[in-house]
Amino acid sequence: MSSPPKKDVDPDGVSFARNLGLFDASMIGIGAMIGAGIFVLTGIAAGEAGPAALLSFALNGFVTLLTALSYAELASAYPKAGGGYAYIKKAFPGPAGFASGWMLWFCYIIACALYARGFGSYFWEFVQTYFPVLSNVVHDAAGHRGPALSMTVLVGTVFVLINIRGTALTGNVENVITMAKIVILGIFIIYGLKQIFHLPIQAAASFKPFFPNGFSGVVMAMGLTFIAFEGYDLIATVAEEIKSPEKTIPRATMISLAVTVVIYLLILVVCIGAIRPETGTSWQFLGRYQETAIAKAAENFMPFFGIALIIFGGLLSTISALNATILASSRVAFSMSRDKMLPLSLCRIHPDYRTPHLAIAVTGVIVLAIALLFPIHVIGSAASVMFLLTFALVNLSLIALRRKFPELKGGFRVPLYPVTPIAAIVLNLVLAIYQFNFDARAWYITIVWVIVGLFIYFMHFEKATAADMPQVLEVHQAKKTSSYSYRILIPLYNPDNVIPLMKLAIPLARAYEGEIIVLGVVDIPIHLPPHEGMRWVHHKTPLLKKAIQFGKEQGVETRSAIRIAHRVYDGILQTAVAEKASLVLMGWKGYATTRDRIFGEVTDKVVRLTPCDLITIKLTGDRPLKRILIPTAGGPHASLAAEYVGLLQQAYGYEVNCCYVTPPEADDHECEIARQWVQKTVRLTGLEGTARVCLIEGKHIAPALVKAAADYDLIVLGASREGVFSGVLFGEIPEKVARYSKTPVMIVKRHEGAVKSIIKRVMG
Repeated sequence: MSSPPKKDVDPDGVSFARNLGLFDASMIGIGAMIGAGIFVLTGIAAGEAGPAALLSFALNGFVTLLTALSYAELASAYPKAGGGYAYIKKAFPGPAGFASGWMLWFCYIIACALYARGFGSYFWEFVQTYFPVLSNVVHDAAGHRGPALSMTVLVGTVFVLINIRGTALTGNVENVITMAKIVILGIFIIYGLKQIFHLPIQAAASFKPFFPNGFSGVVMAMGLTFIAFEGYDLIATVAEEIKSPEKTIPRATMISLAVTVVIYLLILVVCIGAIRPETGTSWQFLGRYQETAIAKAAENFMPFFGIALIIFGGLLSTISALNATILASSRVAFSMSRDKMLPLSLCRIHPDYRTPHLAIAVTGVIVLAIALLFPIHVIGSAASVMFLLTFALVNLSLIALRRKFPELKGGFRVPLYPVTPIAAIVLNLVLAIYQFNFDARAWYITIVWVIVGLFIYFMHFEKATAADMPQVLEVHQAKKTSSYSYRILIPLYNPDNVIPLMKLAIPLARAYEGEIIVLGVVDIPIHLPPHEGMRWVHHKTPLLKKAIQFGKEQGVETRSAIRIAHRVYDGILQTAVAEKASLVLMGWKGYATTRDRIFGEVTDKVVRLTPCDLITIKLTGDRPLKRILIPTAGGPHASLAAEYVGLLQQAYGYEVNCCYVTPPEADDHECEIARQWVQKTVRLTGLEGTARVCLIEGKHIAPALVKAAADYDLIVLGASREGVFSGVLFGEIPEKVARYSKTPVMIVKRHEGAVKSIIKRVMG
């Protein structure tokens, strides 16, 4: 019996099979980097910089390393298809994200066209050298350009089909080609080194003078050869198909870059040191023959098969780079389509091969069209500019994402942050601007391509992405205009927490002569329009009525608000802004279920983005509050926490202990300073005479507080000042106490604007 026909996978749930291991991923990077560039650009670089071309390649390796480190961290933390586009879009959504993907897709398409055209040229060069009769017959029948263009179409079509068949096949083909290419270059290097070691004095003389054209020649050679170092980023582009991406991607990136740089430098050393030209220097000889310099160098120190081997290596290099770049360019198109920034059909996955077959096919058609119709060398220069600009944006994205999502850590962290990404940004921009000296048309093409892309985005795709963005719908309720200037917003979810949260809010509302707004957020799936959530609004009304009734009994104005949202935190944040809340008071469960969250998705977002002061409290059980412990070391957050505790103490008569953690080896003087810190907080917040001051001994602050909290009913902490720099939400100490304490924990965070105002007032 025949099986039912298979359908394409729904774009909303697309996924790849993870077939690529460390070796496969490394081969993708090496294969893309050791492309036609090293064969074509070695002679040109030597002609511009002389022996100092070695320094040009080494400096390009350093510049590349800086960006590669950012790619390694981002890819290990966000192993998604799309590479640089995915990171930039996450850091800067909207037009900037679209522009980055649009540019990166164009870069890879042009690179594919260059490699396809290069293969055609290399192939017929090989035929012309070893089979001249056949070459003459074909060229007489098809013209001068016809045979090369025909081979361009053939090789492009073959590798499009290979990529459609799947990344396992693509990876295997890439492995074989790249290993063969490394072996060929290895043979070339071995013969060259043998020549150098045979005549070391003459070889050393070939490197003098080292800077025949000054340092400006080094910089010019850097700009010319930078494209030879592009390719490691392709590893990140196929991140969704790599096994254990958190560990594999950083390792593969470093391996591919290290192998490539070593091979490049050895080739330059051999080309400069092993050649014995009849006239002039070796670097002048290389500059004279430019793109064929390596083949000419092989004539000097390799046996009769040297030229054939190098031409064969050039053929392997072009098809290897073509194979890897088709893979990467199609994944950028796939990722943009999945984000509704390109037609949705491009993100469909083949039911059998698990590849984005339509994205690959469309990319292949564009590649072949450009290879056949346009002057590739000018557009190729524009691709270099776009690569450099995209790399600068990737480094900027790393800085932005660390600030936006400090809790998310992958398997690799960039050393010397933020110096490393900042240096990469500056160097990439300098090289991009310097490209203007080579050919101004490269910048003109870049600008035109970006403008066209942004026009398309604003005319069509902006509306499509906006329609898919999470939305918040306010459920209109009859209410009188509020005259209160102080408003406490309490999002309610757990019925058991309604009264405990209200009890905490009541004294604050009384003291500040404010009102309480209890909020119910109805969250609905992203694919449903917000108005569909009206069917579930009645589920929130019992919670809100319970809170309002309690507020009335306590004589505090309490009203309700309901929002329908695709994401709960959007509903909370939008309400806080709309209601001009002075304080958000919310409960949380005390832990997160995923590694990339600290307190949970909702709490993490609210903590980071709330526009006012914030109290989060982890409630455990229904134990009554009698004794409160408030650790303090000063600061605006701790003082606000103590202020709130003072109001609670006045309202309910709680026993309050203010403490400071001292190390076991602290002497009397240090203990006295600690007491003064605590007493200062007590005096500033009105707890003097009612709060007891105590010192807690502990080698580490957080464990000491967790242990001490066991004797209390509530521990109250202010967000620590270190949170700004340590990459956490409240600071390391409050978060550890909140996570591990079995006693209820309340953390207070003063809004950043108020903190800056306080600091300015104190410093003034």
